Amino acid sequence: MTASYAGISETVIHFVLYEDLKRRLRRPGAGGGAGRSTEGGIDFFGLMGAGAISKTCASCIAYPHEVIRTRLREEGRRYRAFVQTVRLVAAEEGCAAFYRGLLAQLARQIPNTAVMMATYEFIVFIIKQP
Repeated sequence: MTASYAGISETVIHFVLYEDLKRRLRRPGAGGGAGRSTEGGIDFFGLMGAGAISKTCASCIAYPHEVIRTRLREEGRRYRAFVQTVRLVAAEEGCAAFYRGLLAQLARQIPNTAVMMATYEFIVFIIKQP
């Protein structure tokens, strides 16, 4: 369960960064602003960029937890607890082992998250229209 609880950190980091990027892009002088184009419509691509950047940062920071969680799911008695697994992987394989498979994970998650966040903002924008 410790590994599952640690997974929450990625979501927290992602949403905090996303909201900050969205706020910064909406400032005057930051172009059309994420969420609004010059015509008052939604800036779909700005929101996609904010979603992609925030998810990339969050995934890179929290990815070692995914490796540990995967190891804990392996059959056998080699990996028994979260901290024990961290120590064992670091000692036997080095710190680089915590980032194996990161590029494949990013290639799968980034486009999905970018579209999902922009679509969510678009739906909220449509609902708020009079």
